[in-house]
Amino acid sequence: MSVCLAGVDASERRGGWDPDADGRRAGLESPIRTVLESHTSSLTAADRLTLVPDTHYPFHPSSGMVTDPAVVAALVDHLEGRTSADIAVAGISDDRIGFDRTADYLGYPTILESTDATLVDLADESRRNRVVSIDGERVSLTVPERLLESTVVVVPTLRPTEDGPVAGGMRTLERFVSSVDDSELTALAATRAAEPVLTVLDATTAYGGDPVAADTLLAGPTPQVDALASSLLERSIADDSALENAFGVSVPSITVETPNDGVSVDVDSLRRRLPKGELPPPDEMHPAVTAAYRLYATVSGDAVPPQLEQGP
Repeated sequence: MSVCLAGVDASERRGGWDPDADGRRAGLESPIRTVLESHTSSLTAADRLTLVPDTHYPFHPSSGMVTDPAVVAALVDHLEGRTSADIAVAGISDDRIGFDRTADYLGYPTILESTDATLVDLADESRRNRVVSIDGERVSLTVPERLLESTVVVVPTLRPTEDGPVAGGMRTLERFVSSVDDSELTALAATRAAEPVLTVLDATTAYGGDPVAADTLLAGPTPQVDALASSLLERSIADDSALENAFGVSVPSITVETPNDGVSVDVDSLRRRLPKGELPPPDEMHPAVTAAYRLYATVSGDAVPPQLEQGP
């Protein structure tokens, strides 16, 4: 199995975050076309396409902790030019915040308004029971019907999870299913139930203890992309039960394709550039966040969240 890497031209950005989402979107046209080239037939044959990005509050796309909506919009642009399929961008509400608020915060309604793609909250979707066998163990889960009835493309970010392993496509899908089984088995079971046609990993901005402009897109089968992402963050597959169960006892052999028709990507150089840290503790807030939110609360009259009350 192969994973395609394509670089993103960041010459106009001059090293900083570009707040112009449409500008970022335009710069992604060529690398999106490159990484999707070998998957064109399976994508254009679909009647319904569901893109599943990494969307959770309260992170900004510049943090590397959520998928950049510009990547998703560029995917939609590419697909709408080649298929008449119904395209949806899926998220899910949780017990803390509704998906509509998260989508608004990240800017999805604005950047998708020029497309026919719809935003869907899979918390509102009908679900079906599925039983998936993993290494002889039966994993029961409930899955939104849309993920079972459409062609799925997962669009995660290059970052670790709170527990340390790579987030990736499998754990992005895990958020959408319900199961009483072990989380690592659930992530793999969710992937096998939804059967994504591919994963497009947004590594335009990555996170590994600090955000870094990695300016790269990866695309390929979900487990293989997750394995390569794990390698880039210098995580061991042996320490990742989801990946270990996906591949069995053998270390996966992954061919990395780096096309020469755009911005080149050197895998070893990219690996060296990525920070090797963990996620910040959930109970520690950066002082800049505290100060910014207090300013917002003063102007808007909104309440300051309790976790920010103790800041400097």
